Amino acid sequence: MGEYITLSEIDQAAHAVRTQIKLAPRIGIILGSGLGSLADSVENATVIVTSDLPFWPVSTVEGHRGRLVIGQLEGQKVMVMQGRVHYYEGHSMSQIGLPVRVMQRLGVEILIATNAAGAVNPTFEPGDLMLITDHLNIMGMAGLSPLRGPNLDELGPRFPDMGGAYDRQLGDLARQVAAEHGIELRQGVYVCLAGPSFETSADLRFLRAIGVDAVGMSTIPEVTVARHGGMRVLGISTISNKANLDGDTLTTHEEVLAAGKIIVPRLTEIIKGVLRNL
Repeated sequence: MGEYITLSEIDQAAHAVRTQIKLAPRIGIILGSGLGSLADSVENATVIVTSDLPFWPVSTVEGHRGRLVIGQLEGQKVMVMQGRVHYYEGHSMSQIGLPVRVMQRLGVEILIATNAAGAVNPTFEPGDLMLITDHLNIMGMAGLSPLRGPNLDELGPRFPDMGGAYDRQLGDLARQVAAEHGIELRQGVYVCLAGPSFETSADLRFLRAIGVDAVGMSTIPEVTVARHGGMRVLGISTISNKANLDGDTLTTHEEVLAAGKIIVPRLTEIIKGVLRNL
């Protein structure tokens, strides 16, 4: 596979999935670090190990199992990605977009993207959930876009609009479900940095100054690809650690995974509620 994935490669991967599943998924869900156990709720599930699929990028990070779980959740036909790949693992941006491209070819209309993120907003606490209302695409500004290279005209336009990247109606649904279950749902702007090092305190103060609430190392490339292909997007960050604006605490991946365990029940409640109400 070259730097840029082709429509033929996407279709070969999509065909490999299609031949193994009994239903056509309508909703795609990407589960971030430590959030994979939500996939256990899927009923009548077909499980596909993604390393068996042609051209599919393989995750090397703990907390990302590298499986597709396709079945039903709250009466909706879903395709759940247990784990994702990241730019810092050495994949090209185009490869990172392949799973969403496959979803598009399988007829998925809505993407629910989740991630584990660090707080930049000092009022956020570990264990909080944040509805992503918008994102700041610093990597994209620097030229790292999954849409770089030949445009796939069959999937979307050369210059897609990213205003309103996160669907307002889906966001309203998530807020409504959170309120019904007594779950506090923060909201704010998410930024994706390349990683894999966590941010310095100066990085975090800079991000805060430009209006960021949570920071991670994923999601925006997938959302960019989803919007290019006309999918509606709901984004939720799970806050795994407090904003370290003054440099006095240490951030670790273990902390991120541990926070995931606490957060999963609440995240599951919100996603299931959104699916029920769609």
